[in-house]
Amino acid sequence: MTAERDAGPSVPVRPELRLLATFRVELEPVLDLGDSPWGRRRVVPIAGGSFSGTRLSGTVLRGGADWQVVHADGAISIDTRYTLRTDDGALIYIQTRGVRHGPPEVLARLADGELVPPNAYYFRVFCQFETGDERYHWLNRTLAVGVAMRKPDAVLYDAYELT
Repeated sequence: MTAERDAGPSVPVRPELRLLATFRVELEPVLDLGDSPWGRRRVVPIAGGSFSGTRLSGTVLRGGADWQVVHADGAISIDTRYTLRTDDGALIYIQTRGVRHGPPEVLARLADGELVPPNAYYFRVFCQFETGDERYHWLNRTLAVGVAMRKPDAVLYDAYELT
C-alpha cells in the first residue's frame, strides 16, 4: 500500500484570493548602476506612499527601495524591501518579489515615463510580511500576491491574501 493510500482520501484545497490592501508606493528617480553579470542593475528608492484595506491601512515610509535587474529582453526582476506604518502605529516590514514584462514597444513607453494601461504588460508581485506587533502577528503567516501597474512616479498594486 502506498503512503498516499495510507493517508486517507485526498481533500483538494482550493485557495482563494481576498483583497488585503491597495498600495501606492511613491518612487524617487531611478539609480542606474549599469550592466552587471546578471543584467542591468537599477535601484529605485522609495519616497513614501499609502495603503488601504479593511484590515490593513496606513503609510509607506520613506526608505527602502526596489533592487531590480533589467534583463536583455527588457523584462525586469522586482525585489523590494520597505516599511509600512499602520494607522494605529504598528511597523511592518514588507518584501515583494516579482516580474514586469511585455512587448518591447510597451516597455520602452514605460521606460520613457509614459502612463501605459496595465493590461498592456504583465506586472505581478509576491508579498511577504514581518512584524513584532501582536495586533498584526497574523501577517507573519500570510502570503499575498499583487497585480501592479507602473506610473511615472509610483507603483500601484492590489495585494490579495492567499487563503
